[in-house]
Amino acid sequence: MLQKLKYFDYTLIITPLLLTAFGLVMVYSASMVTAVVEGQESTYYLKRQAIWFGVGFIGFLFTCLFPYQYYQKLMKFIVIGVLLMLVGVILFGTDVNNAKSWLRIGPMSLQPAEFAKIALIMYLASVYSKKQTYIDKFTTGVLPPLILTGVFIGLIIIQPDIGTSSIIFIIACSVIVSSGIRWKHLTILIAFGIGLLFLVAPSMVTDERISRFTGAYQPFETPDSDGYQLIQSYVAIGVGGLTGEGLGQSVQKLGYLTQAHTDFIMAIIAEELGFIGVIIVIGLLAAIVLRGIFISRKCTDSFGALLAIGISSMVGIQAFINLGSISGLLPITGVTLPFISYGGTSLLVLLISMGILNNIAMNVRRREHETGNQQDNTNRKIKQINRGGKYGKSKAY
Repeated sequence: MLQKLKYFDYTLIITPLLLTAFGLVMVYSASMVTAVVEGQESTYYLKRQAIWFGVGFIGFLFTCLFPYQYYQKLMKFIVIGVLLMLVGVILFGTDVNNAKSWLRIGPMSLQPAEFAKIALIMYLASVYSKKQTYIDKFTTGVLPPLILTGVFIGLIIIQPDIGTSSIIFIIACSVIVSSGIRWKHLTILIAFGIGLLFLVAPSMVTDERISRFTGAYQPFETPDSDGYQLIQSYVAIGVGGLTGEGLGQSVQKLGYLTQAHTDFIMAIIAEELGFIGVIIVIGLLAAIVLRGIFISRKCTDSFGALLAIGISSMVGIQAFINLGSISGLLPITGVTLPFISYGGTSLLVLLISMGILNNIAMNVRRREHETGNQQDNTNRKIKQINRGGKYGKSKAY
C-alpha cells in the first residue's frame, strides 16, 4: 500500500476533494433558507449532500485502487445494469419537475442517467480500443458502438432529460473523435446527426422547451415568467462584483433565485465571493480537465487513454453547460455544476470517475518510474563498458 502512495496523482485527489468540500459549504449557504421554508432544518440539504459525499469518497478510494483494465472484463454487466436502471426509471420512476428521472430505492433516490455517463464512457473506450486496427472502416469499426449509444440517449430523452442526453451525446463525440476515426466518417456522422435532429425536433418542441430559449435569449421580455430565473442570476452576479458580499450574505437565496443550491449555485458563489471566487472554482475545474487530457496523452494503452478523455470531457462539458445556463449563453437545462451543486447521484458518479482517472494516472506514473529505472540501469552498464571494455578491464601480464 505504501508503495502505491508514491504513484498517486495528488492533483486528482486534492482538487476534486477541495471542490467537494467547498461545495458542501456553498450548498449549506444557498439552501438553508429554502430548507426552513420547506419545513426542514436549515442543515437538511447539507446533511444529505454530506452523506452522499461519504458514499462517494468510499467509491473514490475503491476506484483509485481497482485496476481500470478490469472494467473491460466487467463491461457487459455494467452496460446491462445501467440499461435496466434506465428502463426501470421510465416504468417505475418518480416525477420531479415534469421529468421522470429518479428511481427510488428505499430511502435513497438515484438518477440512473448519471450512471449512464460513466457507463457509456467505459463502453465506448473499451470497444474503440479493441477496434484500433480497423477504426478506419466505417461499418465494422465505427458504426456498431453507436447503436448502443443511441439507445442510451433515447432512453434518457424519453424521461425527458434533454440536458443529460446532450452531455452524453457530446461526451460520446469526444471519445469517438479521439479514437482515431477518419474525418470523412466523422462528417457522415455529423450530417446524419443533423438530419436526425430535424426529423425528431418537431415532436420534441413543447411550450416548456420554447420557454427555455426565450428565457435564455430574451429574459427581459418576460421578466415575471420565462426570464425570471436568469434575471435573478444576473442580479446575483452583478451584485457580487470583484470580492462579493461575503460568505452567507446572499440576498438572492432568500426566495428570489429559486432552487439556488442546485444548478444556479454558481450565481450564489458570484454574489457571496465575487469574481475572485468564481475564477478559483473555474480554475480548479479546468485543472482537473487539463490533467485528465495530459494523462490520456501519456497513457500507452488506448483503453486508458480514451477512458481518461471521456472522464475529462464529462467534467468539462458539464461545467460549460452549467456556466452557460446561468450566464444566458445557453438555455437553462438543469445541469449541475460538477462537485459543487446539490445532487447526490451526480456527486457519487463524479467522485467514482475521479478515482478511475487517478488509477489511470497511477499506471502512467508507475510505467514512467519503471522505464526510468531501466534506462538508469542501461546507462550504468554502458558506463561500465566504456570504462573497462566489453569484457571488463584487461589483466596485466
